[in-house]
Amino acid sequence: MSSADLPGSLRSASAPTPSLPEDDGRLARLAARFTAWAERWIPDAFVFALVATVLVVVAAFFALTGKKSAGDAALEVVQLWGGGFWELLPFTLQMALVIITGYVLATTRPVYRLIAALASVPKTPRAAVAWVTFFAMASSWLNWGFSLIFSAMLAREVARRMERVDYRALCASAFLGLGSIWAQGLSGSAALQMATPSALQPAIRAIVAGNGQVADGLIPLTHTIFLWQSLVSVVVEVVVITTLMFFAAPSAAKAKSAKDLGVDLGASPLDVEPPASRNTPGEWLEHRPYLSVAFVALAGAFLVSTFAKAAEPLTALNLNTLNLLFLTAGVALHGTPARLMRAVREATPGVWGVLLQFPLYAGIAALIVKTQLNEHIAAWFVSISTPQSFPAVIAVYSAVLGIFVPSGGSKWVIEAPYVMQAAHDLKVHLGWMVAVYDLGEALANLLQPFWMLPVLGLFGLKARDVMGYTFLVFLVLAPLVLVLVTVLGATLRYPL
Repeated sequence: MSSADLPGSLRSASAPTPSLPEDDGRLARLAARFTAWAERWIPDAFVFALVATVLVVVAAFFALTGKKSAGDAALEVVQLWGGGFWELLPFTLQMALVIITGYVLATTRPVYRLIAALASVPKTPRAAVAWVTFFAMASSWLNWGFSLIFSAMLAREVARRMERVDYRALCASAFLGLGSIWAQGLSGSAALQMATPSALQPAIRAIVAGNGQVADGLIPLTHTIFLWQSLVSVVVEVVVITTLMFFAAPSAAKAKSAKDLGVDLGASPLDVEPPASRNTPGEWLEHRPYLSVAFVALAGAFLVSTFAKAAEPLTALNLNTLNLLFLTAGVALHGTPARLMRAVREATPGVWGVLLQFPLYAGIAALIVKTQLNEHIAAWFVSISTPQSFPAVIAVYSAVLGIFVPSGGSKWVIEAPYVMQAAHDLKVHLGWMVAVYDLGEALANLLQPFWMLPVLGLFGLKARDVMGYTFLVFLVLAPLVLVLVTVLGATLRYPL
């Protein structure tokens, strides 16, 4: 997405990328060269989805030619791909709503008052960068769509209040939740898919179930993101990355402020006028809170009853309940339908990538499962792994694939069949393998700018302005993740 694709409230003028100071050090210069190469040579994520489709079609064709003629194999591949193309429509809408409901909640006036209060806390440039880093990760654990906007607005508000903070480091910090712990939190796509019956195809559920090892092929959140091992990894990552960004941020003397970069921060959202009303009978209800109150009461009653009826409250937390929870909070805090509709209208340009790419991923998943490619890939993983090394192998693989398929949920649809099959074969804890996938998946976001694009328009920057910092975090976080998945995985037992 270019900045032109974003609504006016998320768009500002981009400035030329300044050259790095000579004394910034070797790693900073290497990061600058890396980001320049990536911007020149890495295509759009949709191109990666098309390339992946072609590769899987070819692989599926050759997998079938051993059993039938070339003509019959080609016809079956085409039919399987087309039949699976629309199998993820419910999940596609669910993921689009993660982005929309996160934005809706982050842009309410009460939440922005909190953002303004938080922005007033740090007193030095380096402390400000570390402060934004911490809240970016903490908010991403709650909801990655909310974190994108919440953290971006926090970074901009800090920049308004602190003239000599490095704007590039500040903006990079706002994104680090999606480069670290988001997938281990409440909106983690893979974990929610495993806990939501409608989010995966029956064929994948059957693989997860094994020979009755996992009931209905469903893995509740208590065995994924709420494992104590997963929570420990979250805490370790937060401490390490916050500390790293504190020391990586330039001092005030070397900082490039928003003004230096030619970025106009504009007025605070608290100063934005409410939607205009002509006080006509047709608009009266749009600018009154009565219908919002009714919606909140109805949705709130449903959510309370849903969690109350669950044997364990956490098992009721899935994509549907999470999106409704954030939407209900957004409706309540916006107050009127007019404010809510404006927020949703501003958020919708950020979902075009999900709508365009997810059907392609559904077709890929259908071919992998229905031509038994997953069994061949699982056998290969088993051949190069032991129960002890398998988590690290999958973390690396997930990170590499994530560079080409930058979507945690759709990529899990592709990976789940053979990762879960191999986990059964090696007798590795299945819930931990979801967490391992999440740890590796997040690393890819530090190298692939796809999910940065919605907020780069808000910042008035380009990917190369911030990816030097995200690359630095990747260099530190990648080996740490491999240690965590191996050491913590050794404390768990198959199947759950």
